[in-house]
Amino acid sequence: MTDTARNDWLTSDSREDGEIKYLVENTDLSPNQARALVRKHGTDRRKLLEIARTMKAEG
Repeated sequence: MTDTARNDWLTSDSREDGEIKYLVENTDLSPNQARALVRKHGTDRRKLLEIARTMKAEG
């Protein structure tokens, strides 16, 4: 996977990608963790933040 493909979420306008970007910028989640969370739970920001607070960053 190229760096461009890996970082497409940074410039995408989709709601899902917007939530991924928001989670990465405002929590300790990695882009992969945020993407998995959005895919599993949808785009409800309040719910996503609640769940993200219980998760640890990848390391």
